[in-house]
Amino acid sequence: MVWRPLDKKNLVFIMGIGILLCILPTFVRSGFILHIFIMTFILSAVVAAWDLIVGYAGIFSFGQIAFFTIGAYGSAITSMQFGISPWIGIILGGISAAVVGLIIGIPCLKLKGLYVALVTFTLHLSLTAFIYLGKPIGTGGSHSLTGIPALQIGSYVFTIMNRVPIYYAALALSSVVIFVVYKIIHSSFGMAFTALRDAENFSKSIGINAYKYKIIVFGISSMLAGIMGGFYSHYVGLISHNLVGLDLIILLLVALIIGGLGRFPGSVVATYIIVFLNEYLRPLEEYRAIILGIIVIASIILLPGGIGDGIKILANKLTKKIGVKQEAQ
Repeated sequence: MVWRPLDKKNLVFIMGIGILLCILPTFVRSGFILHIFIMTFILSAVVAAWDLIVGYAGIFSFGQIAFFTIGAYGSAITSMQFGISPWIGIILGGISAAVVGLIIGIPCLKLKGLYVALVTFTLHLSLTAFIYLGKPIGTGGSHSLTGIPALQIGSYVFTIMNRVPIYYAALALSSVVIFVVYKIIHSSFGMAFTALRDAENFSKSIGINAYKYKIIVFGISSMLAGIMGGFYSHYVGLISHNLVGLDLIILLLVALIIGGLGRFPGSVVATYIIVFLNEYLRPLEEYRAIILGIIVIASIILLPGGIGDGIKILANKLTKKIGVKQEAQ
């Protein structure tokens, strides 16, 4: 693969955000706020992987939360049943999600558009039944799966009583996943994905194997979601079939739309905004959905390309202003 290096502007911006996130726990002591940031780290990585398959590969998959849930259960069950390290369980959770993603991806190869969306959303809807029926293998059935072992490094055990270590672990894992997505987007694989999205027939005529790349993107996207699901299960210590409820998929779908399809890192930035808004709007109950709906409509009208395009426009304007000031001096 041929990597495209980060330019100086993006590198400085990313380093600045990274430094702010690294020093945040020294100023913020609230466990609630740290929890929101931890959830934002987890979900932003899931949305980035979702944008990879929908925004860049042009495959309208609605199975991302299903893969996230499969990773959560896969990691929890393997850790509890076999006594292996939760860190290994997270990897196995990602692999289990990738296997299911490949199984679902194969029949989707001959489908397009809404038909792929229907197949993947069917996986999402049917997963609750599998969780109920999977009680003999440790899914907990209709009840929550509790007693999931916490993450541990040596003799130190991560607990929710002190969220700072978990905060840094979530930040590190999320950064790795998002960086992997970035590298894939700016690689030969990423170029093949976008070529198939924009001109599939032409891409096939110049030798790009559509089946191969579609299977690859299904596997990668589902595995990354599964890894974050595994981390989530060990963070909260319990999971249930509610993970595949409509609330989470709608929340992340809103972030994906507002961020802009194929406008990395717009979806990541949008996830931060939407998750925080969702948490602070909880006291408004049913009005919360109305407010989020208004935000989606407003963003589509004002920023058709999403926050990703808005970031680029703002960056270009700032660059021009800085350039004009330097010339004047």
